[in-house]
Order: sequence, then structure tokens, then C-alpha cells
Amino acid sequence: MIVTVGLTLDPTELLLLGVDAQLSVDPTDVKAASLDFGLLTGAQPPLAVMHPASSQDAQTANGVVVQMSGSKGGSGVASGRKPPHPRVWPQERFVDVWGGELWIDVLRSTLQHGLAPKSWTDYLYLSVGGTLSNAGISGQAFNHGPQISNVHELDVVTGKGELLTCSEEQNSEMFHAVLGGLGQFGIITRARISLEPAPQRVRWIRVLYSNFSTFTRDQEYLISLHEQPASQKFDYVEGFVIVDEGLINNWRSSFFSPHNPVKISSLEPNGGVLYCLEIAKNYHESTASTIDQPFAFLYSSMGKVFLVFGTSGISFNVLNSKLWLMTEMQEVESLLKKLNFIPASVFTTDMPYVDFLDRVHKAELKLRSKGLWEVPHPWLNLFVPKSKIADFDKGVFKGILGNKTSGPILIYPMNKNK
Repeated sequence: MIVTVGLTLDPTELLLLGVDAQLSVDPTDVKAASLDFGLLTGAQPPLAVMHPASSQDAQTANGVVVQMSGSKGGSGVASGRKPPHPRVWPQERFVDVWGGELWIDVLRSTLQHGLAPKSWTDYLYLSVGGTLSNAGISGQAFNHGPQISNVHELDVVTGKGELLTCSEEQNSEMFHAVLGGLGQFGIITRARISLEPAPQRVRWIRVLYSNFSTFTRDQEYLISLHEQPASQKFDYVEGFVIVDEGLINNWRSSFFSPHNPVKISSLEPNGGVLYCLEIAKNYHESTASTIDQPFAFLYSSMGKVFLVFGTSGISFNVLNSKLWLMTEMQEVESLLKKLNFIPASVFTTDMPYVDFLDRVHKAELKLRSKGLWEVPHPWLNLFVPKSKIADFDKGVFKGILGNKTSGPILIYPMNKNK
């Protein structure tokens, strides 16, 4: 977005400011830049919208303010070179990303190398610079920390117009100030983000609770496993509150079949609030049997035949005429057995990894098709101390809200040391 401070300029005169970027006066772009995401408020429309092509554009003087998000879109009065595409370093397992790049495009670029970022937001159509200026929180944060904990290096344009490269070792004070700094200390123009091997598929599971303390206790138990081997923990832990029967089958909960909707009355006959624990396990198709498929086989040793039953992958090691049988317990079932959800309230589905990460956008498309995305839809994030979360449940979920809300209410714990 471009505004002028102490200047009176026609939009075409802005081209003389010496920027190498795409400048748009398209009414759609200008209107979008004057609205907030939740469509609750608006501002005076800007003269034009600049999609910067380089860090130098963000350094331009004379009172120019640059909106970094959506840096590549729009039709312009003039077009400069496009920002660089994400550059993936497969051996080092990181990617260099332009600050205005959307996370969905980062995902697409890294998947070409079989890699993906470790930590996400639920909604991927947000800019890298935008989420890193906040925190970047989702169900993977208990394990890997928020997105800001998975950054190696940044390029930042300061309030003085200086371009700084910063990291833990170089300009570390600026590095930590900008990450989660709400844009108060500079504009993130490049980020170097940590990667890991990308799974192929996800087992997505939901289980229901009628007791809040049991629900939160199970959530806290699951995130306490973050230092355990991958086979002994889930890869994603979230949850949400159900204060209205319609919510369990609402737009974000398309997880459930519309032909077989879940009825709260069948699970909570008193009509109280329900809580849904949402968990996921990543896997590769080649290791699907270690997720939940049983096995049975015969083997012989010392003249005897053994019949072995199990639920996971197996490996053998023969040493000094002894057969060592190593079995890995079925991962998902062994974790679920330690939880105290409502019996018979386990709902599972399998899907490609990309579809799971992009699930909220798919829900957005459903809302757009019904004309419901253009209505006010604020998204509010709150951090509540563990010592007060039960009071919050009693006062807000069971008190203020009642059954008056039509939107999803997410609730899940975070590890402070992440």
C-alpha cells in the first residue's frame, strides 16, 4: 500500500520515485488494501498498491510505506522484475523466501525437493513476513515451536531505511526483535526457513469429550511427548469447542460426512458443551502398515514354529543362532489408549499431506461459493494462562457464548520452552 506523507502526487508520478516494482491502481487492489482481513473496519483508500520487487523497493524514501503481502499479484501501471521464487537448499534443508511470498507457494516449491517447513499456520494464504512478524502458530508448534522458532536468517529493512541481514550470530538483537515484533522494528524482506522431509499422507483423528478438565489433561499429556521419538507422539495437536450442535458439522468441520452428521445429543444427552481433540499422524505410503495395519506371520527357531501377531513393521537380526524379533507397537492405537475421550467417539480420515495443510482454504472456498466470506469474520487469538483456563471455560464457553456463536473456537496448549 502506498500513502504519501507531506506530498501531493498523482499515482503516475509515483513511478518517478525510483522503485523497480509493480504499481497497481486497479480498483480491486486499492479497495482490498483499505480493508482489514476480518472486514470489520475500513480506511481511506490508498493512491495505489505497490507489489515490491526487491528489498530496495522497501527502502525507498520520501514517505513511501510498502505493503509486503501479496507481493506478486495485481495489474499495474508499470511492472518491474518479479520477486525471486523460493530458493530451496536440499542438502542444507532450508529455503530462502521473499517476505511477501504466501506459505502455500513455499509449500509447493519445497515439495518439489521432497521437503517442507516444520511449523505452519492453519491458513496458508498468508505471507511469510506477516506470520513471522506475529508468531505463526498451529498444531505443530508443541513439537517444533511456532514458525518464528524455525528461522535461520532474515533480511530486514529498518525504520531508517537500512537493509540488515540478521540471525542468532549476526545482528541478533534485531533478529529477535523482528520475529514476533508485529512490524514495529522493520520489514521482513527475506527469511531462511528450516525444512524437514515431507510426509506423503496424514491420518487425521478427532475424539470428543464432555469434561473440560479431562480434555485439557489429555491435550497437555500429548504435547508433553514432544521430546519422544516420532513413533511415540502425534505430529499435530489442536482442539476446538462445540457449543452448538451445528458447529460439529460446520464449514471447518467438513471432516465429518454430511450424510452421517454427528449428533451432540447422542454423545452428551444433557446438551452441554463438547470439546473435540484434533490430532494427526504423518506417514509415508511405504510405512502405512506401521500406522495401523495388523500383521501375522510364521517363523521357526531351534526346531520350533512360532505364530506371531502384531500391528506394525518388523525387523529381524540373527546373531549367534538367536533370533531377535523387534516389533514396533501400533502407533496411533497405542497413543489413543492412553486418552480418556467419550467411548465410540473416534472419527478418522486419511488424506494427502498437502490437502491436510490446506484444509482451511478449502473451507474458505465453500464459504465464498455461498457469499459468506465477504461478511465480517474476525479471527482473534488469545493466550490464556494454564491456571485460568478452567475459569475461561466456565465464564466464556459455558457462560457468555452459550449457543450463540456460529464460528469455530480453537483451543489447544503450547509448550513454553518452544
